[in-house]
Amino acid sequence: MVEDNQIKADVSPFAIREGEIKVFDGKDGYVSMNQIVHKINLGHITDIHFQILELVNEFEFVTSRQLYQLLEIKGIDAKSQDKLNNKLEQLIKSKILTRYYFNSDEGKGIYRVYSLEKMGKYLLETKEIECKWQPSDNTKPVAMVKKRLAGNQVIIAYLRKVKAFDSYVVKPAFRAKITGKNFKTAGGSVKLTKNNKSIQFVFEVIRREKDWEKKLVDKMKMYKEFYDNFEPGDSGFNTLPQLIIVCEDDRHTAEVFREIIKNKLEISSIKLYFTTDLRQNEESLTNTLIEFKLDPNTNKYKVENVELKLLEM
Repeated sequence: MVEDNQIKADVSPFAIREGEIKVFDGKDGYVSMNQIVHKINLGHITDIHFQILELVNEFEFVTSRQLYQLLEIKGIDAKSQDKLNNKLEQLIKSKILTRYYFNSDEGKGIYRVYSLEKMGKYLLETKEIECKWQPSDNTKPVAMVKKRLAGNQVIIAYLRKVKAFDSYVVKPAFRAKITGKNFKTAGGSVKLTKNNKSIQFVFEVIRREKDWEKKLVDKMKMYKEFYDNFEPGDSGFNTLPQLIIVCEDDRHTAEVFREIIKNKLEISSIKLYFTTDLRQNEESLTNTLIEFKLDPNTNKYKVENVELKLLEM
């Protein structure tokens, strides 16, 4: 597998492209549970297939490369990316998983996205694994899927590259206390622990989807409500988590920050950090965060890199 820092890309694979649609690339037709049980009994579907299934259930939408990295982190030897792809193909043919790709004016996307099928849910439930998947989940639009994929990439980067990594949550839930609205962060969260002290990073992924500015404003209003009225224990956090906004590229970070300032959605209790998809490919994450600071001499904001030794390998 090509290492992250060997990937040469100018545009994130999880950025929104003009005229992009999600195209079904799974299997049509009917597969019975008896057929699947027969394959299990013959040893054609084994423990590693179930481990793949659990990861897809946990992350909802995931690429084969992300699956390979997650299996590797968990100490599960998939042998190679090609062998993993063969196992995924078996799960597709049995309608345990399904698959999609993205198509746009620029052509067909270079990667496939995997998610659960009904038979996958049944198999997980036989092992008493909680599965909240429902068929409508697979109808989610391109932007929602790409937010999940970008969030996965961030979580995996912290898993692989940060020594202080402790744990992660794919979809942490928040509550805006004044309006009583519940919401989930689009990118997940990670807990970092060093010298018995912990901090949690929360990642909000923003994409240049239709009306993204309005969606950003609506989401930031809820975050601001959460932070401005925070008390220990709120939404399961004992201390204020650090919010990090994940953008498509460096220019996008400036666009997002401009919308936050224009709509007076700054959060006084924390520093607001930004990062981008491609920054997660760096060998070390210590210099992957940025912030916008107001220069008192010019009264203009400037970008500064944030060096965090906590993010050392």
